Amino acid sequence: MSAYTDAQKKKLRDEIYLKNRVQIEGIAFAPDIFKHLDISGKYIEQVNILFAGDKHAHKDVEFPPSFLTPEGGYPTQLRWDRDSPISLVYEDGQYNLYDSGTVVIEKVRFAGRPRFYNLKTSDGSAMRTVAVDYGYGALFVAYSNECSLKDKGLDCLFCNINATKSLYGEAQGISWKTPQQVGETIAAGYKDGYSHLTVSGGFIAERREVEYYLDVAEAVQEYTGLEDFNGTACIGAPLDFSVFEKYKAAGFRTIATNVEIWNGKLFDVICPGKAQQCGGRRNWLNTLDEELRVFGKHKVRTTFVAGLEPKQSLLEGIEDLTERGVVVNPSPWNVCVGSPLEGHRTPMYDWHWEIAEKTAALYKRYAFTWDELRDANASATMVPCDLFRLEAGIEAKETGQARAAV
Repeated sequence: MSAYTDAQKKKLRDEIYLKNRVQIEGIAFAPDIFKHLDISGKYIEQVNILFAGDKHAHKDVEFPPSFLTPEGGYPTQLRWDRDSPISLVYEDGQYNLYDSGTVVIEKVRFAGRPRFYNLKTSDGSAMRTVAVDYGYGALFVAYSNECSLKDKGLDCLFCNINATKSLYGEAQGISWKTPQQVGETIAAGYKDGYSHLTVSGGFIAERREVEYYLDVAEAVQEYTGLEDFNGTACIGAPLDFSVFEKYKAAGFRTIATNVEIWNGKLFDVICPGKAQQCGGRRNWLNTLDEELRVFGKHKVRTTFVAGLEPKQSLLEGIEDLTERGVVVNPSPWNVCVGSPLEGHRTPMYDWHWEIAEKTAALYKRYAFTWDELRDANASATMVPCDLFRLEAGIEAKETGQARAAV
């Protein structure tokens, strides 16, 4: 039975719809607007690891990573876009969100800063640069903010991982993370109530990737004291499928391999490195099948970059894989600074809303649970997960970016 009345459910659904709009259209605001907000003190700051989501660079100005919707507290990414019809304004001592000149949210709330963001590892590294709060108790580690495909001219066309390091690496201390740094940071985060970890990064040699992930798992187990630390290993499609047993034996509960594009011809064009370096698209799909065999249904995740291929092609891929038991995340394509496709634009927000609604319906049809979605995803703050949780009447635990500063 739903925990919400019909009126509450409608209000929350409207908030998720607004979140979807903001995610696609971004928010316009003056870059110095957050001088009135105690960022890096009371409120959490944006740390640009792996990918930077803003349309414009701002390496000398700190932003919060998200804001929270009024009723549902849905963490909503704060994507800066000067041309957006949605705007954030500071007036009369508070932040208000406008849509084409009309107030849609008064007294916008921002998430509180986690305790471990104030801490350093034993070698003096700031823990906030090792693991980032990804909402609902999830932590994200980007062990490397660079991808070797760049040197080969084979970058995925939507990706700005190398550009992010160039823009923000020096200012935010973005660098390679050692297993010990990860272990110490995750232990500190778990003491604060976090309970899920994703490890990801750019392309490196396959053997080196396996060895690194096993070392990270050992360090996390050592510092947390947990044999099962609820970790997701996000990896490239390997040529040697025997590695999956190693990841599972090391203690990772779930595994992720991101196909990005379902359409075979577009996959080769948009993801040339993945097509040429990892056995081609067929090997990426075979990888998911083998991961399902080793880890089990609903313990394998893949991400599609939604907006780079026709809607029907994308929906075909989402249904094919969810039916098999893969947790599919259609992540909206946001055209970011430094990517080869910078200057293009993603489809309209209603296009993405339809994808989100149909994905949430597939989660329900194929009997996924909220805990499975949360554990397999880097973050369960995506719109399809919000819709699924709302329909199921489940209230998420308010941890990290789901918790307002008080």
